Amino acid sequence: MECAAMIVAGFGMRNGTNATSLRDALRGAAGAHTVQALATLESKAAMLAPLADVLNLPLITLSPDALQRVATPTQSAASLAAHGSGSVAEAAALIAAGPGASLWSPRHVSGDGMATCAIAVGGLA
Repeated sequence: MECAAMIVAGFGMRNGTNATSLRDALRGAAGAHTVQALATLESKAAMLAPLADVLNLPLITLSPDALQRVATPTQSAASLAAHGSGSVAEAAALIAAGPGASLWSPRHVSGDGMATCAIAVGGLA
Protein backbone atom coordinates (compact mmCIF):
# COMPACT_ATOMS: atom_id res chain seq x y z
CA MET A 1 0.00 0.00 0.00
CA GLU A 2 1.36 3.43 -0.93
CA CYS A 3 0.98 6.48 1.34
CA ALA A 4 0.06 9.86 -0.10
CA ALA A 5 2.60 12.63 0.39
CA MET A 6 1.65 15.40 2.80
CA ILE A 7 3.09 18.80 1.90
CA VAL A 8 3.06 21.29 4.76
CA ALA A 9 4.08 24.93 5.00
CA GLY A 10 5.48 25.75 8.43
CA PHE A 11 5.51 29.36 9.59
CA GLY A 12 7.40 31.44 12.08
CA MET A 13 6.45 35.07 12.59
CA ARG A 14 6.93 38.12 14.71
CA ASN A 15 4.04 39.62 16.65
CA GLY A 16 2.07 41.96 14.42
CA THR A 17 2.76 40.02 11.22
CA ASN A 18 0.18 40.68 8.50
CA ALA A 19 -1.25 38.60 5.66
CA THR A 20 1.02 40.25 3.07
CA SER A 21 4.14 39.11 4.94
CA LEU A 22 2.77 35.58 5.37
CA ARG A 23 1.86 35.28 1.68
CA ASP A 24 5.27 36.62 0.65
CA ALA A 25 7.05 34.03 2.82
CA LEU A 26 4.80 31.25 1.49
CA ARG A 27 5.38 32.23 -2.15
CA GLY A 28 9.13 32.31 -1.61
CA ALA A 29 9.29 28.93 0.09
CA ALA A 30 6.65 26.99 -1.85
CA GLY A 31 7.63 27.86 -5.39
CA ALA A 32 5.71 25.39 -7.57
CA HIS A 33 4.68 23.16 -4.64
CA THR A 34 1.02 23.07 -3.67
CA VAL A 35 0.74 22.83 0.09
CA GLN A 36 -1.97 20.84 1.86
CA ALA A 37 -1.74 22.36 5.34
CA LEU A 38 -0.22 25.24 7.29
CA ALA A 39 1.52 24.84 10.65
CA THR A 40 2.83 27.11 13.39
CA LEU A 41 3.11 27.54 17.14
CA GLU A 42 -0.12 27.60 19.14
CA SER A 43 0.71 31.15 20.24
CA LYS A 44 0.93 32.34 16.61
CA ALA A 45 -2.18 30.59 15.26
CA ALA A 46 -4.42 33.66 15.39
CA MET A 47 -2.12 35.49 12.96
CA LEU A 48 -2.01 32.55 10.51
CA ALA A 49 -5.69 31.53 10.70
CA PRO A 50 -6.94 34.16 8.20
CA LEU A 51 -4.49 32.88 5.55
CA ALA A 52 -5.51 29.29 6.23
CA ASP A 53 -9.15 30.32 5.79
CA VAL A 54 -8.50 32.16 2.51
CA LEU A 55 -6.51 29.20 1.14
CA ASN A 56 -9.06 26.71 2.53
CA LEU A 57 -6.29 24.74 4.24
CA PRO A 58 -6.15 23.13 7.67
CA LEU A 59 -4.10 24.91 10.31
CA ILE A 60 -1.98 22.66 12.52
CA THR A 61 -0.89 24.20 15.81
CA LEU A 62 2.05 22.93 17.81
CA SER A 63 3.39 23.35 21.32
CA PRO A 64 6.76 25.00 21.88
CA ASP A 65 7.97 21.78 23.54
CA ALA A 66 7.36 19.79 20.35
CA LEU A 67 9.46 22.20 18.27
CA GLN A 68 12.40 22.05 20.67
CA ARG A 69 12.89 18.35 19.87
CA VAL A 70 13.40 18.92 16.12
CA ALA A 71 16.81 19.60 14.60
CA THR A 72 16.64 22.25 11.89
CA PRO A 73 19.23 23.11 9.24
CA THR A 74 18.71 26.83 9.84
CA GLN A 75 19.79 28.25 13.18
CA SER A 76 18.44 31.67 14.09
CA ALA A 77 19.77 32.98 17.39
CA ALA A 78 16.57 34.98 17.93
CA SER A 79 14.34 31.96 17.28
CA LEU A 80 16.48 29.78 19.51
CA ALA A 81 16.29 32.28 22.36
CA ALA A 82 12.55 32.92 22.02
CA HIS A 83 11.28 29.43 21.17
CA GLY A 84 14.07 26.92 21.76
CA SER A 85 14.18 26.08 18.05
CA GLY A 86 16.67 27.20 15.42
CA SER A 87 13.77 27.70 13.00
CA VAL A 88 10.12 27.65 14.03
CA ALA A 89 9.08 27.44 10.36
CA GLU A 90 11.26 24.41 9.60
CA ALA A 91 10.41 22.57 12.83
CA ALA A 92 6.67 23.21 12.44
CA ALA A 93 6.70 21.99 8.83
CA LEU A 94 8.64 18.84 9.70
CA ILE A 95 6.43 17.91 12.65
CA ALA A 96 3.17 18.60 10.84
CA ALA A 97 4.22 16.63 7.74
CA GLY A 98 4.59 13.53 9.91
CA PRO A 99 7.18 10.88 10.75
CA GLY A 100 10.08 10.68 8.33
CA ALA A 101 9.31 14.10 6.82
CA SER A 102 12.02 16.03 5.05
CA LEU A 103 12.40 19.66 4.06
CA TRP A 104 11.74 20.53 0.44
CA SER A 105 12.48 24.17 1.09
CA PRO A 106 14.33 25.60 4.09
CA ARG A 107 12.89 28.71 5.62
CA HIS A 108 12.31 31.69 3.40
CA VAL A 109 12.10 35.12 5.02
CA SER A 110 9.43 37.58 3.84
CA GLY A 111 10.69 40.78 2.26
CA ASP A 112 9.87 42.78 5.38
CA GLY A 113 11.52 40.24 7.70
CA MET A 114 8.30 39.64 9.67
CA ALA A 115 7.54 36.03 8.63
CA THR A 116 9.36 32.86 7.67
CA CYS A 117 8.04 29.82 5.84
CA ALA A 118 9.50 26.37 5.15
CA ILE A 119 8.05 23.46 3.17
CA ALA A 120 8.24 19.84 4.32
CA VAL A 121 6.93 16.66 2.79
CA GLY A 122 6.02 13.52 4.65
CA GLY A 123 4.31 10.24 3.90
CA LEU A 124 6.59 9.18 1.07
CA ALA A 125 7.48 5.85 2.69
